[in-house]
Amino acid sequence: MEEEVVETGGLVAPDLPWVTIVWNDPVNLMSYVTWVFETYFGYARAKSERLMLDVHEKGRAVVSNGPRESMERDAEALQGYGLWATFEKDQ
Repeated sequence: MEEEVVETGGLVAPDLPWVTIVWNDPVNLMSYVTWVFETYFGYARAKSERLMLDVHEKGRAVVSNGPRESMERDAEALQGYGLWATFEKDQ
């Protein structure tokens, strides 16, 4: 069986990296934000607390990275928990 090879005529940039960011808000308790990170991502308590403190003290935290579709899914899921979450192409 032969495979067909298709030339793209140039370099194709991979769909990485994208990041999901959680922003500080005046609504959610720090304990709740920690719980969301543990529940949704399966992060250990220490990592979840560190991310929550970044959100609280720095105003934002990058909570996940990967392909655009995954980051869009993460942002939407976190919004479903009531968090202010966005996704963007990482610099």
